[in-house]
Amino acid sequence: MSKTTAPKTVPVKTDAGSGKRVFRKVEPYIWIAPSVILMAVFILIPIISVFRMALNKVTKTNQLKGFNNFENFIKVVKTPTFALVLKNTLVWTIAVVVLSTLLGFMLALVLNNKFRGRKIARAIVVFPWATTLVIQASAWGFIINKDYGTLNTLLMKLHIISQPMNWTPSPEAYFAWEIACGIFVTIPFVTFCVLSGLQSIDSSYYEAATVDGATYWQKLFKITLPLVKSSLTVSTVLNIIYVFNSFPIIWTMTKGDPANRTDTLVTYLYKLAFYNGRSGEAAAVSVIGFLILLICASVYMIYTLRKGDGDL
Repeated sequence: MSKTTAPKTVPVKTDAGSGKRVFRKVEPYIWIAPSVILMAVFILIPIISVFRMALNKVTKTNQLKGFNNFENFIKVVKTPTFALVLKNTLVWTIAVVVLSTLLGFMLALVLNNKFRGRKIARAIVVFPWATTLVIQASAWGFIINKDYGTLNTLLMKLHIISQPMNWTPSPEAYFAWEIACGIFVTIPFVTFCVLSGLQSIDSSYYEAATVDGATYWQKLFKITLPLVKSSLTVSTVLNIIYVFNSFPIIWTMTKGDPANRTDTLVTYLYKLAFYNGRSGEAAAVSVIGFLILLICASVYMIYTLRKGDGDL
């Protein structure tokens, strides 16, 4: 007898199944679309507008009159003030970032230990970060004031000085106080970034190192630093961006005066745009600052990607 085989059934693709597959492919883009739209509206479009303004002749009423052969950049770079402002910006950024990172890391090590009142100490540390920069700068200006400043009052009550001292005898001294204020308000950010990394370290590493006879400094450089390096790197890069673009502290304390001696790029371009009516040159300064930060970010990304490839 011949055996008969049943015909194979071929699954029929329904429109509902294909629709679900299409939706699964499109779903991620639907979720990120609002963020992309917001970034395009509030970041990309303003950047394009600033570049257009920097490359065009701009009237007092901010009307673009056509490409001007990089005249705005040439005028800015040839101005002696620009070299001073650029130097101030580099000094301001490097000093605040380096010192706040060092002090914040040390403070994070202290707050990572168990002691009575640790929660209160952490809450106190976060206060400068939670307070607005304008209030912080105003408070620092009040502290160092010669006539009624609290610093002179305290030192006189402690009999350290006999008469009020002028703590800002020169623009350089005033700029140093602004740097001190910047460090003070930046330390909490670094502290909590590093503290989050410290709390993720397994205590077994330290226990094993103790059994092997490792000293405190050996544990710090061989265990702690390598394991919090990622947190420290992120906080440093973000700090460079925030500090470089910081406006409220310098503007509240000195407004960049006298004679642009305490100006940074941000306060300088603000003066060019809104005080002097030179919007084209202000846009050129903004583009220069943007390119400096872009180079820093690119170096960081290249370093991170190379490190990631090496770990594979």
